[in-house]
Amino acid sequence: MKENVFDNVLLITGGAGFIGSHLTNYLVRNYPNYRIIVLDKIDYCSNLKNIHVYDYPNFKFYKGNILDQLLLNHIFLNEKIDIVFHLAAYSHVDNSFFDSIKFTENNIMGTHYLLEMSKQYSIQKFIYVSTDEVYGGGNSISDNSNNSISNKVLPANENITILKPTNPYSASKAGAEQLVSSYYHSFQLPIIITRGNNTYGPFQYPEKIIPKFIYQLNDNKPCTIHGTGENKRSFIYIDDMIKAFDIILKKGLIGETYNIGTDFEISNLDVANTLISLYKNDIKNNNNNKNIIDNQLIRYIPDRPFNDYRYFINCSKLKNLGWQQSIPWEMGIKLTFDWYTKNKNYWSTTTTTTSISAPDPITFDKINKNNQQQQNEKKISTTTTTLILCSNDD
Repeated sequence: MKENVFDNVLLITGGAGFIGSHLTNYLVRNYPNYRIIVLDKIDYCSNLKNIHVYDYPNFKFYKGNILDQLLLNHIFLNEKIDIVFHLAAYSHVDNSFFDSIKFTENNIMGTHYLLEMSKQYSIQKFIYVSTDEVYGGGNSISDNSNNSISNKVLPANENITILKPTNPYSASKAGAEQLVSSYYHSFQLPIIITRGNNTYGPFQYPEKIIPKFIYQLNDNKPCTIHGTGENKRSFIYIDDMIKAFDIILKKGLIGETYNIGTDFEISNLDVANTLISLYKNDIKNNNNNKNIIDNQLIRYIPDRPFNDYRYFINCSKLKNLGWQQSIPWEMGIKLTFDWYTKNKNYWSTTTTTTSISAPDPITFDKINKNNQQQQNEKKISTTTTTLILCSNDD
């Protein structure tokens, strides 16, 4: 046991985002012997309300940016980080076409800073959460006149050595992956990489396709479809993604990459039709007399500059560790629709600490001064960095 009585101290970057908050809530509740530290800058798509474990003794929250090297050093030094779960990233593909430099800075440079800190402080494990989009959409529509889909293309497995990202977002994730791998080979940093399908469920910001469609329908607006809507995606419910992370944390082999996903594929148009069906049933069950005109529930808009046709991955390596999908599409999409329908105003309220029971912001200078009074450590000087520190025991 360490002096702080916790077996390990685990840092989650992006821990107030959609996937990160679910991981935070799960680990804090299920690993009482782990100290869980969250670092999140609280951007537009993250929300302090996503975190439900502020009163747990093994939880602490920092508000800050992974690009802030002084803050990273403070966290690694004072919290004595053992494990990093790196999820913080800009992830909206549409935005990456128009603001790609921001994606490069945050997703690649931020990862590099974390790798340097992890090397400097000799952490036990660095888990980098990437995306299946790094493989590219190689399984594209056939050139045949009937637009038939080739079924001869095998799902991508982790042994593929040449990644083929096709948009600035996936390119930034692939670039960060290469840095992560280089630290494993050059410095023996104990890393694991995950590449996941599209994840869906409660708390997701409504820029992603499923919550966006639900919000549009509940707001009496049509689902907006890029292009023809024929593009396919594989979806995994958030609970299954978190269980995969748990297994990888416990059983994942250092230096390995693990695909996380399902065999289920569905076109964007069929996602809309599925949600429209749930929407109609909800109106019927609630005796709502709203007049629904089917041909007004879908609106086609110009496609992205480039839109991969599909991402098709093989998850047998993860299944060999004991993971299996537990929430099928039909169940997961119903759970998700019901949650957003009952929480229509979730994303319209503030994401600051005023919306939750959390301490007021504390300046980084003040924390550093307090630390110097408690122990003789190297001074970390800054006058501009601000963080919010949420902890039950501080």
